[in-house]
Amino acid sequence: MLDFSNKQNIGFTPHFLEKSAGQQIYKKFQKSEGFTLIELLVVVTIIGLLSTMVLVSLNTARMKARDVRRLADLRQVALGLEMYYDDNASTGYPGTSGSNNWAAVDSSLEPNYMSSVPTDPGNGSYEYWVDTNNQSYVLGINLEDGNNSALNGDSDGSIFGCDCDDPKYCIQL
Repeated sequence: MLDFSNKQNIGFTPHFLEKSAGQQIYKKFQKSEGFTLIELLVVVTIIGLLSTMVLVSLNTARMKARDVRRLADLRQVALGLEMYYDDNASTGYPGTSGSNNWAAVDSSLEPNYMSSVPTDPGNGSYEYWVDTNNQSYVLGINLEDGNNSALNGDSDGSIFGCDCDDPKYCIQL
């Protein structure tokens, strides 16, 4: 009787003892127990690059959103100041000339003209300056985006002591 368990005895392997290509591939992957270090490093690098790109674009969007809010806040304060002036034309706008009077905006507009006077969404502060007769004023805020198109149509220079050069956005009335 022939012993087929040892190939050397007969010089060939009968086809029923040969492993199919699928079985050979399965056996190869069955022995591998994970990813190689190179594969893991490539995946980690790709994930790192993608998250960096997402964070950069997210920070840019947040900066633009804060600037949009600042512009809207100044317009709302300007409307509140105009309502205040309509009721107090004899005394004019609140505050004294020569300094930033944002505290005067707070105390004069809340609660009669605005439910709450806005504060800067970032680390900046809003500015309010009046002329010597309290008949005109300028509102200002520094924008984070120095290329914001709103800076093309605002007031520039020194107005009532407020430095309105870009990147500061100023409304003068």
